[in-house]
Amino acid sequence: MANVIVIGAQWGDEGKGKITDLLSRSADVVVRYQGGVNAGHTIVVKGQTFKLHLIPSGILYPDTECIIGSGTVIDPRVLIAELDQIEELGISTSNLLIAETAHVTMPYHRLIDQASEERRGNHKIGTTGRGIGPTYADKSERTGIRMLDLMDSQGLRDQLEWTINYKNVILEKLYNLPPLEPQKVIDEYLGYAERLRPYVVDASLKIYDAIQRRRNILFEGAQGTLLDLDHGTYPYVTSSNPVAGGACVGTGVGPTMIDRVIGVAKAYTTRVGEGPFPTELDGELGELLCSRGAEFGTTTGRKRRCGWFDAVIGRYAVRINGLDCLAITKLDVLDELEEIKVCVAYEIDGERCEHFPTSARKFTQCRPIYKTLPGWQQSTSNCRSLDDLPRQALDYLKFLAELMEVPIAIVSLGASRDQTIIVEDPIHGPKRALLHADGSQASLLSA
Repeated sequence: MANVIVIGAQWGDEGKGKITDLLSRSADVVVRYQGGVNAGHTIVVKGQTFKLHLIPSGILYPDTECIIGSGTVIDPRVLIAELDQIEELGISTSNLLIAETAHVTMPYHRLIDQASEERRGNHKIGTTGRGIGPTYADKSERTGIRMLDLMDSQGLRDQLEWTINYKNVILEKLYNLPPLEPQKVIDEYLGYAERLRPYVVDASLKIYDAIQRRRNILFEGAQGTLLDLDHGTYPYVTSSNPVAGGACVGTGVGPTMIDRVIGVAKAYTTRVGEGPFPTELDGELGELLCSRGAEFGTTTGRKRRCGWFDAVIGRYAVRINGLDCLAITKLDVLDELEEIKVCVAYEIDGERCEHFPTSARKFTQCRPIYKTLPGWQQSTSNCRSLDDLPRQALDYLKFLAELMEVPIAIVSLGASRDQTIIVEDPIHGPKRALLHADGSQASLLSA
């Protein structure tokens, strides 16, 4: 039995959906612990593409129980559309559960999010405009609507009549927007409540029961470490905690119940939206990575900014999350390159820095210090074992493992499930029986 957290080790969009989907075949329960419909996971199975936003990636396995945890924020309209889409593709959603304590995104959240971002002008953060930040803000202000409130028709009416009138003052006076009609919103959300009612449960109790029965549980985060509200590149961050610690808070599970943490990182680096990005590539090379990697957001379709692998933020992700191992994705995107650069440190004010600076001003001033490695200039998409990889590709992976000071468990070479090298199953295998910097595969710290 193992309880495993999967996190993004960069700025999100690392390929967590595929890795979670792969690991879900060994999991009995998959739990999404934070974020909202601003996240998107793309999974390709037998040529069929599934784009998930709120529903855990494990939904594609009929015997896997999937839970949307209390740390998430749920837009019922989007969730219902996602349920309908999945069911139309022949996938049952009977194995889905929703935490009754998860907060609900309302129409005024979306309107305020979009209007606030527009008003920021040159200082915009780059939100998706889906109302995530304002939903979490109401949660912190203790004025939010939770799923259990949605299930109580009279209580919802009483709460929303006051809340919508209050939000209307903000919409009208601050943003010059038309007010919402309270009754129209109430009727709309009562309709959503009836559709979602069969799924709503005490999720923390369900998870605890699964732990007591020694079932394998996979905790799935959205976004990535560098977008964490407390530990990311603030203020260009999301409104929740994608780091491993967020899994415990967002599901009601104690830290002593977690067995290991897996970080997912691309073989290069991307970020979407605003904010500093030391290894960002402009011009033809950046466009090549974007094109070969299909770097467009699952949720918004926004083009992702591309750059070389950044080992400084990688080591930071290892430290902040306590990573046991890594999954490296999209190695195949680098197949055509004659040489590949890796950022090993930064230069700040003329001095070498090997640690991520917490100051946003200093991070903006960082200049990458690169190590250049030879490319392999041949396709890796059909490789299914480490022995199949070109020597230079294996050397590249070894170098990343050495820089990150953590072994590599999985290498992804394309979007499909089968385009993967699993060095060791991080759920059932020994805790560190993985690819080490010297290229060996040896068991360390057996579970």
